[in-house]
Amino acid sequence: MNIEILREYCLSKKNVTESLPFGDDTLVFKRKEKIFVLANLDGDLSINLKCEPALALELREKYESVIPGYHMNKKHWNTVFADGTIPDREIFEWIDHSYNLVERKK
Repeated sequence: MNIEILREYCLSKKNVTESLPFGDDTLVFKRKEKIFVLANLDGDLSINLKCEPALALELREKYESVIPGYHMNKKHWNTVFADGTIPDREIFEWIDHSYNLVERKK
């Protein structure tokens, strides 16, 4: 996973915008003003994804590259280090999950 693949995937979703509201090192993807992905652009790629609390814990136990959300509500957000240890297809599923959680909160 790299930032170009992540960006292309996020922007392919309906009603998604991107911005840099927190500075040049954090790319934010929103669905109708609700954040569903934050990507750290400073150094190695890591992304924050919204997650159901039980699944968030399960993913943290299963993958060393998944930790409680950095600077986020740790109950509802995970930080995923895109270091190649997790297949892109799984990360895409987690992005979909985050997008769907935000979509339900319209």
